[in-house]
Amino acid sequence: MDKAKPFEISKHAVWRAYQKVKANQGAAGVDAESITDFERNLKDNLYKIWNRMASGSYFPPPVRAVGIPKKTGGTRILGIPTVGDRIAQMVAKEYLEPLVEPQFHPDSYGYRPGKSALQAVEVTRKRCGRYDWLVEYDIQKLFDSIEHSLMLRAVQHHTDCKWLLLYIERWLKAPMQGEDGSLVERTAGTPQGGVVSPLLANLFLHYVFDKWMVRTFPDHPWARYADDGVVHCRTEAEAKHLLVALDERFQACSLRLHPAKTQIIYCKDDDRRGTSPETRFDFLGYTFRPRRAKNRYGKFFVTFTPGVSNNAAKAMRQTIHDWRMHLKPDKTLEDRSRMFNPVLRGWLLYYGRFYNGSSPLNLGESAI
Repeated sequence: MDKAKPFEISKHAVWRAYQKVKANQGAAGVDAESITDFERNLKDNLYKIWNRMASGSYFPPPVRAVGIPKKTGGTRILGIPTVGDRIAQMVAKEYLEPLVEPQFHPDSYGYRPGKSALQAVEVTRKRCGRYDWLVEYDIQKLFDSIEHSLMLRAVQHHTDCKWLLLYIERWLKAPMQGEDGSLVERTAGTPQGGVVSPLLANLFLHYVFDKWMVRTFPDHPWARYADDGVVHCRTEAEAKHLLVALDERFQACSLRLHPAKTQIIYCKDDDRRGTSPETRFDFLGYTFRPRRAKNRYGKFFVTFTPGVSNNAAKAMRQTIHDWRMHLKPDKTLEDRSRMFNPVLRGWLLYYGRFYNGSSPLNLGESAI
């Protein structure tokens, strides 16, 4: 450690951060420098990052704006940092995460070590069996809408580390560079695609939603995966009251509910005699809806359970179509298995977890 530096950031922390960034790979930023390019002068490049971070003179370059298509249509804009900036952000993430992770709610599942989307689907499946009604919500453009002053206040609640607060503020304000080279200043949000952004978004929603729910609606269990979540209710009246309160809470924190992805759902099955126009919802690639099932005695009944969604099935079909297997006559069966089996295995492991009648082998839903 260089005692002359104002901030105590170890060279080993920068080295560990580089190793994690390399393992994650990722696209080049505005400087068009890849991981391979960065490694051509690895020692000097890592030293520069450490020296600037430890001296307080590190200023993040602009993030590269990249549009990627969404499964539901439209385009999502990602902000891709440079390789060097991803390493610097990883240093900060490795410092901040141990401070905030133990404080997070167990029903927050997105971007957390030891947590997964399948866990959120599983706990939601169980709770749909115990609660008749559900509020599905989606936060519109979360990563573009986070208010910087509230975000910094949340970080300050967990640490007074000066270098961490300094660089998080600089990352929040780093401009975005379009394909034409134009720069867009950022007055809100944290770039979706940054290394530290998912952790910051989780910390922000920890105060905006998680702790607020525990304090205000302690009897309503919920599951949240980043900006997408569900809350369970016993009655329709409870669900309507909750939805109004939720909308007011998010607006107070400069966030908006997505009008097309926020709704009240009735978890219809054989034991529930109520009615509602909405008896299905999508959550993390699964569609929850009434489905026919068979008990151990061979008797059919209707249960409310998840199965692969139409959007997810459509994306899988498109991927298979894009493989153009009929244009690969030179490939042996073994070659094709090496090329495609990892993807197929991933689909089966994720979408084959619930309701065999709509497994990815069918690539679509089965009607009751």
